[in-house]
Amino acid sequence: MSQLPPCPQCQSEYAYTDGEQLVCPECGHEWTEAEAAAAEASNTIRDANGNELQDGDTVTVIKDLKVKGSSLVVKVGTKVKNIRLVDGDHDIDCKIEGIGAMKLKSEFVKKA
Repeated sequence: MSQLPPCPQCQSEYAYTDGEQLVCPECGHEWTEAEAAAAEASNTIRDANGNELQDGDTVTVIKDLKVKGSSLVVKVGTKVKNIRLVDGDHDIDCKIEGIGAMKLKSEFVKKA
């Protein structure tokens, strides 16, 4: 017997098949395996040019970014080394020289 994936909404392990559909008995969510595979592929984080980013990459800032709560600005062309990818709106965790720890959005960087 093959192992069915957990529910993408509530992470319940009790999903079952109903024809082509997978169904969660706990929350009632229905999905197909193709939808689950597409959602898995879309979880990759990409830069402004569409290149896939990985932990440890070096990126370059493509737009002046104001630092919230201070008068500092991250200038265009600033290189950020050794990024860490995280979940959330700001999906890059990094340290910028002269500023410190920051979170960036992947849409404002390009892979170096």
